[in-house]
Amino acid sequence: MHAVSHSNRGRVVQGAGSYTSQQGSVYAPGISAETVGAQAVFLGMVTIPPGGRTKAHLHEFHESAFYLLSGESVELCTGARLEHRETARAGDYLFIPAKLPHVAVNRGNSPAVFIGVRNEPTAQESVVMLPELDGLVP
Repeated sequence: MHAVSHSNRGRVVQGAGSYTSQQGSVYAPGISAETVGAQAVFLGMVTIPPGGRTKAHLHEFHESAFYLLSGESVELCTGARLEHRETARAGDYLFIPAKLPHVAVNRGNSPAVFIGVRNEPTAQESVVMLPELDGLVP
């Protein structure tokens, strides 16, 4: 009988603890290199508290996609000077290409909860902080 390794079977991952990312949102990883040995994908829950925001940043090597599960109004600011602004509400999807500066601001009175996926499996992804842009988004 052969031993079954983690790389050749499916897995159920129990919800685990969360952490605050360096960009300021709270991540609760589900599927990642750390939890199941994922090679190419990260899937987890991301929360921004009421009135909270991320710090200006970009992801050097990966794309990110989010589904806004709950929340009233999240402003997504993108572009070299964060000049492009769109509002997301529960039920909307967000896409952020690699190398694109961005900030997300929860303009609502309840937590904004996202399901997020990216094509980078580690919990500490290729984030580049852009503190010089933080003042451009109130």
